[in-house]
Amino acid sequence: MGNTSKKEKNDRVQNIGSEEVTNKVKSTILFDPPHVPDQSILRDYQKECIDKIMNCKSGSHLIVLPVGSGKTVTFSHIPRFGRVLILSHRDELVHQPEKYYDCSFGVEQASEHSNGEEVVSASVQSLIRRLDKFDPYDFDMIITDEAHHAVAASYRKIYDYFKPRIHLGFTATPDRADKDDLNKIYEDILYLKDMKWGIREGFLTDIDCYQIDVGYDLTQVKTQMGDYKMDALADAMLKPAVVDAVVDAYGKHRHGQTLIFAVNVAHAYALAKKIPGAVVVTGETPKEKRAQILEDFRNRKIPCVVNIGVFTEGTDIPLIETVIIARPTQSDALFCQMVGRGLRLSPGKEALTLVDCVGVSKKAPVNVGDLFGLNMKVVPKEKRNRLQGIKITEMETKIETILDGPDSWINTEVRVKLFRDENNVDLREINFVPMGNNSLVLSLGDGKAIRIPETDALGKTQAILEKKEDNKVVSHAITIAQKLQSVIDDVRVYLQMNEKDSKALWDMSIVHAWGDAKASQKQIDYVKVLAHECMQDLCDVNLNTITKRQASALIDRLSAMPRKQFLNSEYGRQKQTTTRQTTPETQRRTVPDGFTGTTGWY
Repeated sequence: MGNTSKKEKNDRVQNIGSEEVTNKVKSTILFDPPHVPDQSILRDYQKECIDKIMNCKSGSHLIVLPVGSGKTVTFSHIPRFGRVLILSHRDELVHQPEKYYDCSFGVEQASEHSNGEEVVSASVQSLIRRLDKFDPYDFDMIITDEAHHAVAASYRKIYDYFKPRIHLGFTATPDRADKDDLNKIYEDILYLKDMKWGIREGFLTDIDCYQIDVGYDLTQVKTQMGDYKMDALADAMLKPAVVDAVVDAYGKHRHGQTLIFAVNVAHAYALAKKIPGAVVVTGETPKEKRAQILEDFRNRKIPCVVNIGVFTEGTDIPLIETVIIARPTQSDALFCQMVGRGLRLSPGKEALTLVDCVGVSKKAPVNVGDLFGLNMKVVPKEKRNRLQGIKITEMETKIETILDGPDSWINTEVRVKLFRDENNVDLREINFVPMGNNSLVLSLGDGKAIRIPETDALGKTQAILEKKEDNKVVSHAITIAQKLQSVIDDVRVYLQMNEKDSKALWDMSIVHAWGDAKASQKQIDYVKVLAHECMQDLCDVNLNTITKRQASALIDRLSAMPRKQFLNSEYGRQKQTTTRQTTPETQRRTVPDGFTGTTGWY
């Protein structure tokens, strides 16, 4: 170990962020000098991720990197201060990291056994039966690949046995179908880059999205372990009309080499039978035959491969240009893995054509929008055709455009109910409006709002107060990062303490008491004038049936829109006069019907 003193070794450990390293770890597994792999081949974000790791505290941390971004390359280049254990849940993944390490590399899998190597890659299933051959302090670092599996009992047994300085979990898909939270294993998300970021930055290919209604019915399909029961699911998808609809979608939208995800063997062969040149790959396909099929696929001798869960994780086929999902799922992770097979860059590949044949259903399984924080379900059914063939990088703007219309302004109740049901939360009678990106927004008037972003990979979020100061939007957190329901509860307390004067804007009991009555003629007349001046088409809105609250929503939105003639109109002059002569407090007190809202409420 050279002439380095024990104190120097211990100091080196402390310098990489460890505060509570045991004496046994310090004295028995530290290498001298620490091994620092060559990082010249790494991308900037991979280096950034490693820097975060090198400066973090001891403990368990989650790293989220999108499919195709090089998770294995990243963790293999983390400087090593002791032995490293890599955990994988699938046999095919165990040997995958070996080519990236330039040191002794051992394997614990089936007939293979490690023998004190610097890096050990292990199958979870094998390692739990061999724990007694290891000392709990044998490894300085544990790396869990595909860490969304880490909550499973087999993983926990391993984590309970070993005493590493640091445990890192790497995953592209942190959400589990059974909703068993990863925060039981990991303390925080140390580094996060998602698919949308990877596409935007050019590390992954863009996606042309198509959502096809193939007419399947899952209302009678029950769930088991967080996802649909396979037999019943297969029966639903094997209906001749459903199979034909998927095949038709293939014929209309397929572009280049195509990968189809089916439910089971029978479903796969039913699809392949009707697609010229298609080949089926299952878990039972011999390795040699599978390898030949993939070789022919890469050489474009086979145009389409239909598979059953074989190519979800750890498969690298960059030339895939079309992915067709014909396997409904309630698992974000599984859906993400299926989509991810087509996201790798390849020469001549302009974009992935993603044909989502399962995202339209009464039982609403995971769809492509869920992967990118886009709640496509808030878009009215009659307008969803406007999302077909749109690139995922443009989808958020497109959804906002669709929702930014008179009929959507007055129908937020539908979106509120959908949000409550999908997230199983109580909004505590707060007048939140769900947005297309799964966030919640509460307007408090005077350019002030509270926003709750979509929850992160550990199921946490926080409330952000946004307000205008010196013509700039300033924001700061008003709650700590925690579960969504806790954030909503804390927002209620914040509003009661700090927003008493604007209670009529956020307390739904007041809003409903005033707003459920039929709109006044004055409101309706005002809406018509504003709509004319803003050149807004109100043909989708029946003004004779709207409520006061709905009319008020129209007035507020139309009043904020640019219009040339407004200032010269009678209503415009009245509004200017009212604004000059009254304060916000006066405005609230003088509004008819006892409603204390903004000047847009009549």
